[in-house]
Amino acid sequence: MALGGDGQVTLGTTVVKADAVKVRKLLEGQVLVGFAGSAADSFALMERFEAKLKDYPNNVPRASTELAKLWRTDRMLRRLEAVLIVVDARHSLLVSGSGDVIQPSDGILSSGSGGGYALASARALLAHSELTAAEIVRESLMIAGGIDIYTNGNVTVEELPCAT
Repeated sequence: MALGGDGQVTLGTTVVKADAVKVRKLLEGQVLVGFAGSAADSFALMERFEAKLKDYPNNVPRASTELAKLWRTDRMLRRLEAVLIVVDARHSLLVSGSGDVIQPSDGILSSGSGGGYALASARALLAHSELTAAEIVRESLMIAGGIDIYTNGNVTVEELPCAT
């Protein structure tokens, strides 16, 4: 399992940071979380997700569902603009503020402005190459960065062993 993110942070149409790290390890490195959207909102959500992980250890789907419920119903959290991608050894989930907790059938997720390009690239590379998961993530993000003006090539990739 691999999760990656580019390093670009924009404010409107201006690049304000090119080397941000949008992927974090949680729960002693057992869970990876990536984000797209407002950085401050994303960090606030990751803190709450980490608390849910502690409430539901070894149950990433339940922790994600509880976060999505809280995010949707809490007056302050409802205004947060971000998307989280959560990965552990068995699950890949996209969590949004509209209450979505989505596990894709092929295990491939993306988010952010370049997400569609990265998703298409990852699916093609998975089907037509022998690259590792980390290599597919890195190449997909580089392809997205070459197309989308809000995505750059300063890529961070984290890996976990896959349980399946």
